[in-house]
Amino acid sequence: MPRSKSNKKDEVSERKIAHEETYKTLYYAIITGRFEPGKVLTIRGVAQQLGCSPMPVREAVRRLVALGALEMRSTRRLSVALMTRERFQEIWSARTMLEPEIAARAMPHSDKQLIRELERIDNQIAEAMKKGDPDSYTLKNWEFHFTLYRAANCPIFLRLIESVWLQFGPFMRMVTGRLGTSLLVDQHEMAVEALKRKDEAGLREAIRLDIKDGMSRIGSDFPE
Repeated sequence: MPRSKSNKKDEVSERKIAHEETYKTLYYAIITGRFEPGKVLTIRGVAQQLGCSPMPVREAVRRLVALGALEMRSTRRLSVALMTRERFQEIWSARTMLEPEIAARAMPHSDKQLIRELERIDNQIAEAMKKGDPDSYTLKNWEFHFTLYRAANCPIFLRLIESVWLQFGPFMRMVTGRLGTSLLVDQHEMAVEALKRKDEAGLREAIRLDIKDGMSRIGSDFPE
């Protein structure tokens, strides 16, 4: 018996959901540094790890290559993007230009609920720093920034920033794991207080300082 149009639509919808879930899983794994820079991956290997077929992995990889997070070595092999000093400096400049701006654009949309959520995440960041937990710190630091940035409703800015974070996330996690979290400086409280005051200049400065402190520390890991 031929399948009905309804069944075909359901199959297409399920396939799209599976592809998107696979992409999100890989996206979070890269942006939070679960894969080290330069790590070689295969489509089949990733599919086995995720328990899915190679097809959605292939589509997710294509999107992540376009964002600069992964680099294709051959038709079946790929690697997490390596970090160079020049690339790091460009990422630092891009963050400094983009992130204070999107944070400022989020301010008109901020409310008590957003502020409470940012405070909750910042408390988790402080706890991760206290415990010396680089995995939790990396995840919660990302969560704080993107919770704020998504509030701006600026999809083009957000996509650019996601691309930047995908390119330095693995390196940041690797360095944080090596150097520890005890010397990290948390500028997020300053950002939250600026949001409460509706102080755009203060918010821009808090994000700029957060980027400067974090990137300076991470950048110190490059050999002279």
